[in-house]
Amino acid sequence: MSVILYRYDSSPFSHKIDNVLALRRIKYEKVDISPMLPRPEITDQLGIVYRRIPILAIGNDVYCDTSLIVSALERRFPTSNGHPTLLPESAGAGVIKAFSKYYAESALFPPATNLIPWDKLPAAFLKDRSEFAGSPINTKALAANVPNAQSVISSHLLLIEQQLSDSRQWLFNTVTPSLADVSVHFIFNWARSFKGTEQLFDASRIPLTMQWLDRLSAQIKKERKSQSPPTKLSGTEAANKIVSAAYEPYNVVGFDATEASRLCVSLEDTVQVAPEDTGRNFPTIGKLVALSREEITLEVKGSAGLVRCHFPRLGFSIRRVPGSKL
Repeated sequence: MSVILYRYDSSPFSHKIDNVLALRRIKYEKVDISPMLPRPEITDQLGIVYRRIPILAIGNDVYCDTSLIVSALERRFPTSNGHPTLLPESAGAGVIKAFSKYYAESALFPPATNLIPWDKLPAAFLKDRSEFAGSPINTKALAANVPNAQSVISSHLLLIEQQLSDSRQWLFNTVTPSLADVSVHFIFNWARSFKGTEQLFDASRIPLTMQWLDRLSAQIKKERKSQSPPTKLSGTEAANKIVSAAYEPYNVVGFDATEASRLCVSLEDTVQVAPEDTGRNFPTIGKLVALSREEITLEVKGSAGLVRCHFPRLGFSIRRVPGSKL
């Protein structure tokens, strides 16, 4: 079963999934794509308009959003096959997922983005990210807000320090790292790469947090060294491999008629799915083939052929497209 990751190196969320794949000991291939649109490898060849990165294909199924990517990898590469879990049931898998999405990504990540030196970025990149955000990026306002963003991150670092104060190794007191650890670690490591953050990540102020960061970094590095590096594929090579692969049976996700009724959609409707925040102006349109409380699955068709595109329920909208046909 092939695993293909579409990523670019300056994307912090790409590094999050790199780390997930390393810790779970899953072999994969990768397609290096542009940080900016256009991305014909995705939009044209796969027919997926969704513009966040990374996306990950397992066989013919393409998963969007890192939260769903992690869940799909847990489902399709179980611990029983030698892949250590990041969602241990004994620690509360649902709470770990909620913490990772609504604390790490929604509360912790936004102030970290304020540390980017926006005023030094090319105009083309700023235009691309303004279209993604849905409003123009004000570089002067962001620069003026850096001290406030640093103060917010400092308060978050204190919360993590308090969480580790009972000498636990990992955030949820698990035997091995969980998704909670990975989801906070990649943000702090990314934030540390920006100039002027040395005082924020001062080991004399947050010794337990710095030890935890270094401990997880060392474990990721160890796992990565023990595995073969991912093979690079061109967009065409990846698309051909994906469209010719087998797909997960629709009944794995299933179709929840109650949820469909609440959302005013039906099986095999043509629908559009998009994030509810950034990137909402880039909906993916396809035939609805599965729907659960966690997941939406569409059939979409690009120039390479038919693929199954999966989105999370939480944080995404789904709407019927009247009169539309694939």
